[in-house]
Amino acid sequence: MKSKSSPLERLLAIRGMAQVITVGIGLVFLCVVFWQINPLFFSQRNIDNLSRQIVPILLVGIAQSYVLITGNIDLSIGSVAGMSCMISATLMAAGYNPWLSIVFTLACCLCIGWLNGVLVARCKLPPFIATLGTMTIARGIAQIANNNYNTDYIGDSSQTFRDMFYYGKSLSVFNPVWLALILWLVFNFILSRTRTGRHIYAIGSNVEASRLSGVNVAHTTNIAYLVSAFCSAVVGLYFTATTGMGAMDSGNMYELYAVAAAVIGGVSTLGGQGLLLGTIIGASIWAVLQNGLQFAKAPVAIQNIVVGAIVIISVLLDVILRNGMFSKKRKTVV
Repeated sequence: MKSKSSPLERLLAIRGMAQVITVGIGLVFLCVVFWQINPLFFSQRNIDNLSRQIVPILLVGIAQSYVLITGNIDLSIGSVAGMSCMISATLMAAGYNPWLSIVFTLACCLCIGWLNGVLVARCKLPPFIATLGTMTIARGIAQIANNNYNTDYIGDSSQTFRDMFYYGKSLSVFNPVWLALILWLVFNFILSRTRTGRHIYAIGSNVEASRLSGVNVAHTTNIAYLVSAFCSAVVGLYFTATTGMGAMDSGNMYELYAVAAAVIGGVSTLGGQGLLLGTIIGASIWAVLQNGLQFAKAPVAIQNIVVGAIVIISVLLDVILRNGMFSKKRKTVV
């Protein structure tokens, strides 16, 4: 008779959960360290700021996680966010209804996501090259949206939009935090509880085996890139609400933030593995590092070095574990 496994054993049996728990412990450790350096780290004001800093990193992390799990990558995330910011701000500044502006902006960004999926899945372009091209296209659209100028103030008529995406609060929590949480719940459900989610994991693990099993690889890849474009577009709307204007350089470096949030949270760069729960923790670690190092008055150069090193270590550990280097060494021991 088999003995029943404990709840902890069942939890650790979930693929990728061990790494999620590990980075979760790391997040707690970082928070304690920065709190010891500066007690104001846990002040209500800083917690409010930190929660809103996590929002865009989490959203682009979800975007990149979907694509990475399929075994691909999306370099256009930051440019799509910038394109979303400029299109929405330009329309609102011109007096168009904010909600219609949002719908039009989302439609434009989803076109970039659809194009990414077609180029990668149907035209068989390497995802690095395909999304590098669409990254440049999206940034160009952001630049010409207002004739190579940043937009003016979007107007007081857009205050409801700004409250929803940045300033407003519900139950003492900022609205963008609620929005990010709702989107995370939706996309986590899709990834973990639906056939589409199983197909996303399957093609990341083995494309040919998935195709032979009847998975529509092109369709599934398209869905992953559409999710990426949608989340990136929401980040662009967040930028517009934050500043009340559109800036052509919005979203710069957010491709890096997206990869960092995903891989620190345990999403494999080799495809087929990762949990969106880890992406929340990865995004939180990234935001806490930036926020905490500023509290510690560390130079920007040091901040970049520390965060970059953590990204490299996270990917290196993933490669080592996926290739079974540790287990191979143990097997060779006599």
